[in-house]
Amino acid sequence: MAPGAHTVAVVGAGKIGELMLSGLLRAGWPVEKLLATTRRPARREELATRYGVRVVDNLTAVTEADVLAISVKPQDAAVLLDEIGPKVPGDKLVISLCAGLPTGFFNRRLPEGTPVVRVMTNTPALVDQAMTAISAGPHATAGHLALAEEMFSPLGATIRVPESQQDAVTALSGSGPAYFYLLVEAMVDAGILLGLPRQVAHELIVQTAIGSAVMLRDSGEHPVKLREAVTSPAGTTISAIRELENHGVRAALLAALEAARDRARQIADQSG
Repeated sequence: MAPGAHTVAVVGAGKIGELMLSGLLRAGWPVEKLLATTRRPARREELATRYGVRVVDNLTAVTEADVLAISVKPQDAAVLLDEIGPKVPGDKLVISLCAGLPTGFFNRRLPEGTPVVRVMTNTPALVDQAMTAISAGPHATAGHLALAEEMFSPLGATIRVPESQQDAVTALSGSGPAYFYLLVEAMVDAGILLGLPRQVAHELIVQTAIGSAVMLRDSGEHPVKLREAVTSPAGTTISAIRELENHGVRAALLAALEAARDRARQIADQSG
């Protein structure tokens, strides 16, 4: 299917919504097939100027779009659906980018049978390197999943997962870029401590991260094997790894991802 066979409205075009808009445009989606909504007048002007998309009100988006991509903050979703829910035709595809909110949250507020697809992407969509997980709600068909993949594959890689796994996806890849940035920040600081200029430390670590990620993706090797290839007996690397283990880095990561998963569940519980 050629890009742009469907009109897509990004409802609540904040950071993630803007990433989606820009990615669709880079993939060749016609600008006249894209709509956006936002509450702030300055933001409306910004989106219209930057991307040339038509910025409309929520009810116009419901009327004109074939696909509604809901990307408001989770705590704002109930108010939005109170406004537009009764107006959404039951055959219109709704895509949720709201972290933590299950498709049931939308099904309770939309006409019976409305297809909902839950999506978790991440900020590397800005450079077409996102990881996007896609899950079908109870009324979504294989065709709806394929359309969601068509929309998000230009932003990077996509994977289909059962919805029961989406909170774990949110913790792992949705929040994942922040963990890597924190690690890089700490390693740059370590480089400065060891006597390197900040820019040199930054370049060394960023390229090392890129190279390591490409090897993980392309070699097919387990990360343990790749790590062992760098770890010589009685060498510098094993001395560093011993300190990481002594400071509980592995356990800290496990606890951190559990906390992120639990917070996603709390968001769903608080939203009703």
